[in-house]
Order: sequence, then C-alpha cells, then structure tokens
Amino acid sequence: MFLDTCVLFPPILRDFLLGLADAGLFMPLWSQSVLAEWLHVTARKGEVGAPEAIARMTARWPEAMTPDGAPDLLDLPDAGDIHVLAAAIAGQADILLTLNLRDFPNWATAPQGIHVQAPDPFVMDLWLRDQMRVEGQVARVWPTLEGRPLRNALKRARLPRLGKALEQGG
Repeated sequence: MFLDTCVLFPPILRDFLLGLADAGLFMPLWSQSVLAEWLHVTARKGEVGAPEAIARMTARWPEAMTPDGAPDLLDLPDAGDIHVLAAAIAGQADILLTLNLRDFPNWATAPQGIHVQAPDPFVMDLWLRDQMRVEGQVARVWPTLEGRPLRNALKRARLPRLGKALEQGG
C-alpha cells in the first residue's frame, strides 16, 4: 500500500497508520519524492521532527522505498500529484492511501491496478478483519481516551467511521 504525503502529515495519523503496519496489517510503501514533499510541507509549516521520523521509518521498513517511476507517461488533474501515482505504480502497490481522492480519479488509477482509498474506510476494513490488532493501535496512540472523547479524537485524525464503531462497541 502506497502512502501519499497527506497521510504522513499530520503526525497522529502517520503514527497510527505506521503502528498498523508495524502490527503486520499491511506493508507501507513510499518514494523519495513523497518524502521530499513531506519535508517541504513541514518546513513551510514550521513543524519539526520530520527528518527524524523519516529516518525511523526508513530504518524500520528499508524495503518500503519505491522507485519514483515514470511520471512523464501519466496524466492526472493536478500535475503535482503525478509523482505519487508513478511511484505507486513502480512499487506495484494495489492501494494508494490518500486524503485527496479527487486528485486520483479512477480513469487514471484503475488501468494501473491501483485502488485509491482514504484512511478511514481502509482502517475500517482492517478493523473488520482484525479488531484486536487495530484496537491495540488505537489504545497505543490514544491510551487515555474512550467513548465520546475517543470518537472525537479519531474524527480529528480523519478516522470518523472507526471512532463511531469503537464508541458503539463494535
């Protein structure tokens, strides 16, 4: 599964997703161009810690780095996103995880065998298959929260369906 820059920032979503990967629920993929874009965004916003996070990620998953691919052969509504799709193709990803679904239309991704998905439905699918490991990562990231406060925290992390499911007790 290829991770778009927007799911690596903010840190709470990245931490949760990479915790799921660390729990063996999926294999994350990214490219040098995605990491460079992430560094650029965090520097522009005055955030610190991205270089250290990248070092930890690449040490933990050295096989996650994909080639940048062939962006000149692709077309997307926003040319600035072509590098993401090119790298996902080069990494043979089956899923491109992004918050920007409209930037990756089906007509551009389906012929490449890539399904574009937002984090919430992706995580809900994981939860339906393995509640214990997903809930273990929720408890790791949000250890003191439950009920409505947990649901609100997950909503802020762009995981509203998961928050609702956990509040309702599965």
